Amino acid sequence: MIKNFDIIIVGGGAAGFFTAINIAEKNPKLKIAILERGKEVLSKVRVSGGGRCNVTHACFEPNELVKFYPRGEKELRGPFHQFCSGDTIEWFEKHGVELKIEEDGRMFPVSNSSQTIIDCFLKATEKLGIKVLTGQSVQSIFKKENHWKIDTQTDNYAAEKLVMATGSNPKIWEMLQEHGHAIVSPVPSLFTFNIKDSRIKELPGVAAQVSVKVKDTKLESTGPLLITHWGMSGPAILKLSAWGARILHDKNYQFTIFVNWLNDVDFEDAEKILKDLKQEHAKKAVSKKSPFDFPNRLWESLVLASGIDSDSSDSEQAKQTKWADLSKNQLQNLASQLTKAEFKVNGKSTFKEEFVTAGGIDLKEINFKTMESKIHENLYFAGEIVNIDAITGGFNFQNAWTSGFILAQNI
Repeated sequence: MIKNFDIIIVGGGAAGFFTAINIAEKNPKLKIAILERGKEVLSKVRVSGGGRCNVTHACFEPNELVKFYPRGEKELRGPFHQFCSGDTIEWFEKHGVELKIEEDGRMFPVSNSSQTIIDCFLKATEKLGIKVLTGQSVQSIFKKENHWKIDTQTDNYAAEKLVMATGSNPKIWEMLQEHGHAIVSPVPSLFTFNIKDSRIKELPGVAAQVSVKVKDTKLESTGPLLITHWGMSGPAILKLSAWGARILHDKNYQFTIFVNWLNDVDFEDAEKILKDLKQEHAKKAVSKKSPFDFPNRLWESLVLASGIDSDSSDSEQAKQTKWADLSKNQLQNLASQLTKAEFKVNGKSTFKEEFVTAGGIDLKEINFKTMESKIHENLYFAGEIVNIDAITGGFNFQNAWTSGFILAQNI
């Protein structure tokens, strides 16, 4: 028996729910169903932002906001003029969820729990009579006259309009490819760098404000860098991984980076600063205290890597080299370690549980005024199923809210 609906939304994640709720609020007469393949809905929302759900970012100017999207910058400009971060805040407030801004611009529910967002969505779907159907793994979609037919493992559905909000799901991409859509092949977009290096081996948890470049590319970024047990993470690294998603994939995640621990101070200026320190602190031990705005442990490690102080078993002895005793060569080595330290990257790790991919429906095949397919009438896309992705900080969710809102308005 075929179950008939006006609109079927495939995918019970952030984009799917937001779309369904907005359609139902604008037209309560429509019969809407969300089909989710898993046992649970909104599972990605649950783990996002370390379980707190990073709902959006406090960037309220569409032309600025688009700059956080390595893929989709041009296409999102129009949509963001229709529904931006400020509209997201207002929407959630209207639905009983207050958001707060953190120092780095990320926005979370005041409750600090992703459950607040999940409860908000579940309450709204129930109130609006939206059917939420789990365990519905879509096996095929096809168009018959002016209706879409959707077959899952257990049921058959029909709807006039079909919304695909399945995120990075290769099986669904394949089905859409069979319907004539071009898919930009997916590659990981947000990941940390695996680095084995004696300079950082003992420093997990140490953070610094840096600039980083990938050797032999134009890729560079600035921001906080965090040393971890397996290498390097933090916004500076994650930004590089997002902007360099394709390039780094093509390099098979084997490449070299240069880290400037002094961020915007170049080699020549660093050398001058070190010469001044040599005059000022002539009688003091070099490795005793970091003269820069990063932890002593990192400073000690860089001093050691510059050939100053041997790593002898007598640790007191090892810290005896005085500023006055530094040779020109040692000063240059230290300036080099501070401003252009070279690290070999060998592989990547997923950033927390947040797996974001670059890839998806080719953006040329979507009308961004409506989020409708240019190839098939009454087929729509919301969220990460399309070739749009962003750096970390609430931007991927903002794309889900904006595309869902625009699509709902159009339907």
